[in-house]
Amino acid sequence: MSKIYVVGHINPDIDAIASAMGYAWLLNSQDDDDFVPARAGPINAQTAWVLDRVGMHPPELLADASPRFEVVVQRFESVTPERPLSEAWVIANRTGTVAPVVEADGKPYGLITGLSLFRLLNQLVGAHPERQQMRLSEIFDVPSRDVADVDVPKFQAGLRIRDALPRILRKERNDFWVVDEEGRYLGVCRQPDLLNPPRLKLILVDHNEVGQSIGSLDEADLLEVLDHHRLGNPPTRLPIRFRVDPVGSTSTLVSERIEDSGISAPPALAGLMLAGLLSDTLGLTSPTTTKRDHQAAERLGRWAFVGGGLLDEDVASFSNHLLQVGVGLTARDPASVVNGDLKIYDTAKNCFGIAQVEVMNLIKLSDHLDSLNAALNRLRDQRGLEFAILMVTDIVDGSSRILMQGAPLVLDELPYKRLLDGTLDARGVVSRKKQLLPVVLALLEE
Repeated sequence: MSKIYVVGHINPDIDAIASAMGYAWLLNSQDDDDFVPARAGPINAQTAWVLDRVGMHPPELLADASPRFEVVVQRFESVTPERPLSEAWVIANRTGTVAPVVEADGKPYGLITGLSLFRLLNQLVGAHPERQQMRLSEIFDVPSRDVADVDVPKFQAGLRIRDALPRILRKERNDFWVVDEEGRYLGVCRQPDLLNPPRLKLILVDHNEVGQSIGSLDEADLLEVLDHHRLGNPPTRLPIRFRVDPVGSTSTLVSERIEDSGISAPPALAGLMLAGLLSDTLGLTSPTTTKRDHQAAERLGRWAFVGGGLLDEDVASFSNHLLQVGVGLTARDPASVVNGDLKIYDTAKNCFGIAQVEVMNLIKLSDHLDSLNAALNRLRDQRGLEFAILMVTDIVDGSSRILMQGAPLVLDELPYKRLLDGTLDARGVVSRKKQLLPVVLALLEE
């Protein structure tokens, strides 16, 4: 089966995690390929709480799409150094070229290759006529350690192939060790495979912009996009399935596809997707919320609250518990606040970031302004952004305060009152996607 990763955006929120897990589950029920849910970064505290609440584990971490040694490794049978060459000869005949010699503790000792066999014959026979009558059985009795090439480079399975290519190309050899983090034998890889490794196959959910996706996206084959944000999609080598719908969450889209298939999600997975929907729509109160989101919440609640670990919940209570977990500034490091729910936007003229954090009220915001502004400045330097914005959103009052660092003068025209502490009072603004971003982009394009 072909392995296909379903992955959300970097700095994943609950919807990115839930839609990846939900869509991979649906595709696995319909297709013979192996669809693997993945995440493009560490999960936040709110997502960790939800996963624990429904009894699920985070999906696999996929740091970037660049092929690694693990995708080209072949685990050949091996012999220990003291075993006779005759045993290694059998392996070499099966593999076509090499026989790995591995210590009893699993560490590679050396590779028996055609060249190392020739060197052995040269040592045993050479130009001496009297030795040319040696029996083949005598040669086959030689310990494998005496035949093996012990200078074979080793590469960890998780290392990106492209990072090792300069070293590989400098070596006049075709075969290399692949080892685990403790240096134990995992297999052998060959230079032709390293020069043309198989590309990862990806499905993107909850985003479609390169700046918000995993690194080295251009080294993968993009098969499909399922999203609910504005268009900013990467170019593809071939036509792909592409669906972007104006709803409140990607979990809504996944739940619709599950229902259209005539099946229902397991309670735990339904609870996770319900959390993704409720988080993205601020408990169905955000301006991004549509009738379809309300229908999805009812559908997912129907699946989630029958069996599983959410028997004592309904949509309203689950939403309240969820939103309380995700809010607050006091217990969070400023760096985690500005990086936790961050979206990077790379337009024709500007590259900037907008982060968002939710609070129950804005009373104590003034106590954190200095540290948050400093964190925004560090974010600009670390990410190479022209400017950075932080939305501090009061989910009870339904308003936000906006902090900006490095913003161009044109953003002075944002239609929000500037307060004495330098923040902007964005009354009624709670959606980055639908309310703040369009205004920022319109001013930047003037």
